[in-house]
Amino acid sequence: MKTIEKFMNYRLLAILLTAFMISSCSSDDDAPEEENDEEVITNVTLIFTNTSDPNDVVRASAEDPDGEGVQELEVMDFITLSLDTEYTLTFEVSNALDPNDVEDITAEILKEDNEHQIFFSFTDGAFASPTGNGNVDNASDPLNYNDEDENGNPVGLSTSWTTPATSSAGGTFNVRLQHQPDLKTATTGADVGDSDFDLDFVLNIQ
Repeated sequence: MKTIEKFMNYRLLAILLTAFMISSCSSDDDAPEEENDEEVITNVTLIFTNTSDPNDVVRASAEDPDGEGVQELEVMDFITLSLDTEYTLTFEVSNALDPNDVEDITAEILKEDNEHQIFFSFTDGAFASPTGNGNVDNASDPLNYNDEDENGNPVGLSTSWTTPATSSAGGTFNVRLQHQPDLKTATTGADVGDSDFDLDFVLNIQ
């Protein structure tokens, strides 16, 4: 009799264990995939194009050869702009970990423009337009955005800049791409969300 009881207990335990394993596997299978992952960015290039002369282009880049590794994006160039000139600033952003399959992150940002915004800060008074020191510290400060997302909020892949008639050297120019899924509004600031990149360039006007 005891042998039968033991057999029944073992059988019940095996059934319960099997049911638990099936339930666990089912829970894992049903778990939603993670969304809103930050992009892997290895290359960022700022492109200032003279609006009066499309052949007058100033490029400044940052690179990170190991992507999500220990190295960070490193600024490679100064930004040197001409006096009393209007520029359009655009970006090339990519993931070049595989040189045979470079991923265009600019297109990804554009595709998810309602989740992204580029904010800027610079030496106070460095530009004739926009005035001030940028909108990193205050989202409502002047900035000349040329693009907007589907909700009418700024993106920052294209902006306009006018340099002053007086020269300056050793200024700062910061660009910060914020990833703000389900957070971005017309008044969302640079402290909301996660930074996909945050880069400081030296700015010269001459």
